[in-house]
Amino acid sequence: MAYQHTSVLLKETVDGLAIKPDGVYVDATLGGGGHAFEVCRRLNNKGRFIGIDQDAAAIEAASVRLQGFGKMVTVIRSNYCEIGSRLQAVGIEKVDGIVLDLGVSSYQLDMAERGFSYRLEAPLDMRMDQRQQQTAKDIVNSYSEAELYRMIRDYGEDRFAKNIAKHIVSEREKAPIETTEQLNEVIRHAIPMKIRKASGHPSKRTFQALRIELNRELEVLENTLDEMIDMLNPGGRICIITFHSLEDRIVKQTFRRQENPCTCPSHFPVCVCGKVSKGKMITSRPILPGKEEMDNNSRSKSAKLRIFERS
Repeated sequence: MAYQHTSVLLKETVDGLAIKPDGVYVDATLGGGGHAFEVCRRLNNKGRFIGIDQDAAAIEAASVRLQGFGKMVTVIRSNYCEIGSRLQAVGIEKVDGIVLDLGVSSYQLDMAERGFSYRLEAPLDMRMDQRQQQTAKDIVNSYSEAELYRMIRDYGEDRFAKNIAKHIVSEREKAPIETTEQLNEVIRHAIPMKIRKASGHPSKRTFQALRIELNRELEVLENTLDEMIDMLNPGGRICIITFHSLEDRIVKQTFRRQENPCTCPSHFPVCVCGKVSKGKMITSRPILPGKEEMDNNSRSKSAKLRIFERS
């Protein structure tokens, strides 16, 4: 299966970078190279682009797509939590822009054997980086009921988290839960029929929770975002596309804190904590896809773009 993915908020994101033709830019979630291609088109022969992704299929597809830009492009297989050391290894300390697209690619969702989709029968995998040993199956079959409940409640925001966790533990005592359809069946029995009929697919939230837990998605974002802002040159920008409220909350709160880091009590007449703003939020509210994009790409409907500029 060829790597296929439609980049969300493409023009808005690349425009939001305010690209300098001779600047240094990073796409830390490279995917198939959609955003990357448009960034590279705006660079001159003094510009530089670095693409980072932990998925081998994405690295292969993006490398082919970007090969026409020659030595301007460096592609690195890694999780973006290693962005600092990876850039230092290729001689880069500071950059003029960073892109993060935190969505799962269409390729990952549509390729059944990757196990990301609750709509396709497959082994429970969900690894973004297939070098990783642990899979979603391991979590489903080894986590305690309390751990499963915490995961589904916090990362899936499912009001039936406790019942789903209970059913998973009960079913795996009979036989291991190894496939997406087996897990679907367990979740169906854990959610009342009237709720299933009125809502979307009953497995959506649990599968999201599993993917986030396995790939440490929120942990990596929260632990790396400050570092990425520190890596920006003055006037440099970071553009982040999120797809659910948990990610968006982290991005919004981090951007606000970096813009206004003062921790002094509100009644103090002047700041004495000494914390200095590192920049400003360009987007007071997130940029959303237009109707045409949402009509053409249903997976864009939950996307939000936020932009921060370094001072």
